[in-house]
Amino acid sequence: LVLIKPDGLVKSLTGNIIDKLSESELIIVGAKIVAVSKELAEEHYKSLKDAKFFNDLIKYIMGEYHARRVLALVYYGENAIERVRHIIGNTNPEKASPTSLRGKYGRITTTGVFENVVHASSDPSEAKREIQLWFEPHEICKPIFETNQIEKKIKTLEWK
Repeated sequence: LVLIKPDGLVKSLTGNIIDKLSESELIIVGAKIVAVSKELAEEHYKSLKDAKFFNDLIKYIMGEYHARRVLALVYYGENAIERVRHIIGNTNPEKASPTSLRGKYGRITTTGVFENVVHASSDPSEAKREIQLWFEPHEICKPIFETNQIEKKIKTLEWK
């Protein structure tokens, strides 16, 4: 899973980020714009729940400081996690290589919040958890995890 975070969107870096990630030679199998709810944000960052910056992190990913949207992408291919994380760089923009996405576009605010423009899953189990959190199976054009076919009756929106 790769997220182009609200600061990346508000700075119009989407094209630059996707272009740089294309160097990985991976394929995009899922993409969508998401208005991040508090529940989604808290579930996504649940491993950091006890961190002193948790509430700021939740506000940040929800777009309270920038655009209220995130671009969620699923990249697929051999060694996808390592290849993507190499391109995006260290979580801390000041420690990231200046040629990485976070080194080039990230910053640390005066309050200490890392505005690092992108998120990428850290390992295979996190990738599975995060992709399944952000995407429904039908939103990904290549089967990457096992699924069940079930029949549901749901209310949905349709165009007038």
